[in-house]
Amino acid sequence: MAWFDTEVHIGAAPNWALAATASARPGPTGLTVVADHAAAIADFLWPLPVEDLHGIGRQQATTLRRYGIGTVGALAALPETTAQRILGGQLGRLLRDRSWGLDLRAVTPTALPRSTSERRHFDLDELNPDVVRTAILDAAYVVACRLRERGQAATVLELQLRFADGSQLSRSRRLEAPSAHTEDLRDAGYELFARLGLQRARTRGVSVRATELVDADRVTEQITFDRRTENGRRAESAVDKANRRFGAGTVRPARLAGPRRAA
Repeated sequence: MAWFDTEVHIGAAPNWALAATASARPGPTGLTVVADHAAAIADFLWPLPVEDLHGIGRQQATTLRRYGIGTVGALAALPETTAQRILGGQLGRLLRDRSWGLDLRAVTPTALPRSTSERRHFDLDELNPDVVRTAILDAAYVVACRLRERGQAATVLELQLRFADGSQLSRSRRLEAPSAHTEDLRDAGYELFARLGLQRARTRGVSVRATELVDADRVTEQITFDRRTENGRRAESAVDKANRRFGAGTVRPARLAGPRRAA
């Protein structure tokens, strides 16, 4: 079974190309499933306009329509030699195979990264610890969003500070439980920063790094009766949906609103 996801449109089908075609025609829930048998594949593919078949570009579609081939089913009905004569040998054979729902490419899962980090740089030496903490929050927020998007959770958080003289200082902390929540990563970053006890350090950069990543589906969250925590999780879910729909960074923590002093 192959899955292809574009924004919030998901296609599930027996192979990659068919799943990609399905994802471009989302159902009411954003999910289109094509069963793994010939009749279901034909019922889904053949009524589609030829442009909707994965791998057919504007030029190929124009050429096919010039020959009166306007649907995927019409392409499937062509003899292979005719499809090759119209579209070219290799491409004609490939697209005719796809019109029958065939794709011999193996579906292999992409290995997810084992760590992820985000850096913030100050244009000038920063002496204000509140500004440094805001940069930590900003970086932790981006890292947390990235983890949730990938379905991962961090076990260890590392904070790195870079100073005006070029030196760097790193500290790490194991989280109480694997997490992809902004507040958990933020709190760990704040704690590490506080432990350093820096007084008017000339800071030039901040980096937040999440390591020892695990599959979030395997993480059992501790049940909490803290309404603020529960509301925070719900708000985070809403933020993720908004950012997926309108673009990363569309919704951000209130403390990060306004001009940003770190990039």
